[in-house]
Amino acid sequence: MHLQNTGASSNRTVIITGASSGLGAGMARGFAARGYNLGLCARRVERLQELKDELVMRYGVQVEIRVLDVNQHNDVFSVFRDFHGTFGHLDRIIVNAGIGEGRRVGSGHFELNKRLAETNFIAALAQCEAAMEIFRAQNAGHLVTISSMSAMRGLPKHLTVYAATKAGLAHLTEGLRAELLGTPIKVSTIYPGYIRTELNAGAAKLPFEVTEEKGSELLVKAIERERAESYVPGWPWWPLGLLMKVLPLGWVAKA
Repeated sequence: MHLQNTGASSNRTVIITGASSGLGAGMARGFAARGYNLGLCARRVERLQELKDELVMRYGVQVEIRVLDVNQHNDVFSVFRDFHGTFGHLDRIIVNAGIGEGRRVGSGHFELNKRLAETNFIAALAQCEAAMEIFRAQNAGHLVTISSMSAMRGLPKHLTVYAATKAGLAHLTEGLRAELLGTPIKVSTIYPGYIRTELNAGAAKLPFEVTEEKGSELLVKAIERERAESYVPGWPWWPLGLLMKVLPLGWVAKA
């Protein structure tokens, strides 16, 4: 027995990277509730299997899982092509996999910062390359990248490299969108604000934070609109994003 899904998207497929926990798993639940079939990939196969069992039981959708470390770039192409072969058509690919642990530049943590940059930008580039290869062949699809509100400005201390990677990803996405304007291929950048997940579970209360469940729900709604850019939650992050771009750097540094 399974619960009836709430949408009419049973023939549509969404691929989500970094889907074993946090916002990736939350988005998977949201899209399954709307009737999408899912291709989920991450490093932790046990968690993926648990999530697959949950979604199939609750919503009756098709869920395929693959082990993927996005820093193994050849594997990104292989897994995306495998999903395409399994489903026959991919409607949406969400570049979600990423990490958030950075250190001050020049504090002796180059290897950690390099890993952050490689995971959040180079591996994201590999995912965009693999996704666009499929979408160009289909002449259809929706590429979604999960950036961050930190992409609005350069940020100090442990956020410097993280913000730079998310800004780079946002610019990469916008460049693709500029190329594909007026075509059947849609490209969206999502800028989440503070969403409480297991990755930041030990942090102090964050400004305007929302729960993982609420954040995932808002992400799915924003992605479904297929807008060029979306701030999540829209309030207060949309106006704050505009302010962040024009405030004096000293103010941003103290935020």
